[in-house]
Amino acid sequence: MRLGYWISTEHDYDEVVAAAREAERLGYDAVYLADHFMPQSEPADAPRLEAWTTLGALAASTSRIRLGVLVSGNTYRHPAIVAKMAATVDRISAGRCLLGLGAGWQVNEHTAYGIELPEVPELLGRLEEACQVIKSLFENERSDFAGKWYHLENAPLEPKPVQEPLPLVLGVAGEKVSMGIAARYAEVWNYWSTPANIGHKLEVLDSHCERVGRDPASLERTTQALVHLIDEPDRAARLRAETSQPTLYGTAGQLTEDLVAFDRLGIAEFILPDRTLGGSHAERMERAARFIEEVAAPLRP
Repeated sequence: MRLGYWISTEHDYDEVVAAAREAERLGYDAVYLADHFMPQSEPADAPRLEAWTTLGALAASTSRIRLGVLVSGNTYRHPAIVAKMAATVDRISAGRCLLGLGAGWQVNEHTAYGIELPEVPELLGRLEEACQVIKSLFENERSDFAGKWYHLENAPLEPKPVQEPLPLVLGVAGEKVSMGIAARYAEVWNYWSTPANIGHKLEVLDSHCERVGRDPASLERTTQALVHLIDEPDRAARLRAETSQPTLYGTAGQLTEDLVAFDRLGIAEFILPDRTLGGSHAERMERAARFIEEVAAPLRP
């Protein structure tokens, strides 16, 4: 199983770069950032770095680790611009970019910046067209597209990404429509989960793949959850019983069991967010090291 490390963009820029470099040194396979311009709750003016420009800096500051955004809100940028941004990061990183995309949802950002947030049917229609636009620009010398929301006219995209294909990661959860979009267009599907609640989603995803004539095994599955590495077994058991969030609590051995369960379900990558790892950079990196050395070791090559 691969391991990703999710760095919060509210940290100072130098700290984000240091965390990405340390994650690479520790052996993590990917680093991710969230595409948000402001916090979801007050104080809404708390600092937050823009994800894609930061990702370009990380591409130039690392050498091996894959780099992605979980996930870009499709409402924030025209998909042709997103394709150009991802292709550029892929060039800077010599083929390490992951293009994460979602429909868009955070209300206060849209309100504050005057960005339209349509109703769900239109959001999903725009997301599907965005996937078509991005794929066409990556695959063709010139692209024409006449959709309901997006249009291309003899549009080039040069230079192309290094990767063929540059992986499109769709972070979607809707079982009727959006997971079907993932089955049609994505290389990777991503979902917040625990081993106890992801099984049904995987069955739904498989059924969408079969409906569109795709081998379900060709669509990679990744997941993340907040993690609390707790050394006292009794406290870990109590917290596990109390939580309803996508959170993993436990000793190193208990968390290893969670990763093994994910692995048996066919999850290709578990992504560790840094939000619950500590209040300082040193604390977070110490726990990130413990996670890969004590929790994930049995699943690593």
